Amino acid sequence: MRPKLHVKRGDTVIVVSGKDRGKTGKVIAVYPKKFRVLVEGVNIVKKAVRPTPDNPQGGFREMEAPLHAAKVRPVCPNGHPVRVKKKILEDGTKVRVCHRCGAALDG
Repeated sequence: MRPKLHVKRGDTVIVVSGKDRGKTGKVIAVYPKKFRVLVEGVNIVKKAVRPTPDNPQGGFREMEAPLHAAKVRPVCPNGHPVRVKKKILEDGTKVRVCHRCGAALDG
């Protein structure tokens, strides 16, 4: 059984391990089958680009690469990286909350 992702597109996350440790950014895309996330401004790689009519020079382009979802943690409204737990409210809706303080992470 594959584990569920703890982050969603649009979440603000902080990188907790690797070369970009300590950087924060917004989740651009989520790839649940590969358990990877794409975070803006994090894990920048250089990609060779062939010459095209739009870019006749070609060359190198810097872009974000996906990184393993276990390397990122959502940022609590208080500003620290947290684990996520799920809570069911009185009206029956399920929300993600901060494991430390209980603040809601969803909208």
